[in-house]
Amino acid sequence: MKGYKIVISNKQKKIKVPTGLQLLIRRCCNAVLTSENIKAPAELGVTFIDNKQMQELNKEYRNIDLPTDVLSFPLGENGVFEKNLETGCLMLGDIAISLERARDQAEAYGHSFEREVGFLAVHGAFHIVGYDHEKSPLEAANMREKEEGILAKVGLVVNETYSGIIERK
Repeated sequence: MKGYKIVISNKQKKIKVPTGLQLLIRRCCNAVLTSENIKAPAELGVTFIDNKQMQELNKEYRNIDLPTDVLSFPLGENGVFEKNLETGCLMLGDIAISLERARDQAEAYGHSFEREVGFLAVHGAFHIVGYDHEKSPLEAANMREKEEGILAKVGLVVNETYSGIIERK
């Protein structure tokens, strides 16, 4: 696990966080950071929120007055991150996941809630380390392939009917 610290917090009350979900998130994020050769020790935050909170964040940071499923707030640029002088950890950034949206998308895509939240964590972590599916179709395809590789690595089965790139608003 290379000394990555994944700090998870739950700031919503609408969806009960299933047992084991935090461990799954840690496994997903660790797998992304390892695959991208992020130097350890490093810290990444993941926060569960509801649709209302997500809409507020989306409006504030992206000027889009709608909820979305995941937002990433990287603290570095071009693979360069500042160190927390107290802990020595690279400060990678934070990921916000709407559990309400994850529940609805899991149902719509026909896979488990855990797979959807795992996907959102992986997607967010790739944004933290610099990937951006909005740059080009090639970047989107590359990011999607990496995401599915990580999901397979952590044991989250791919639903054959869900193979397209999710348009993130």
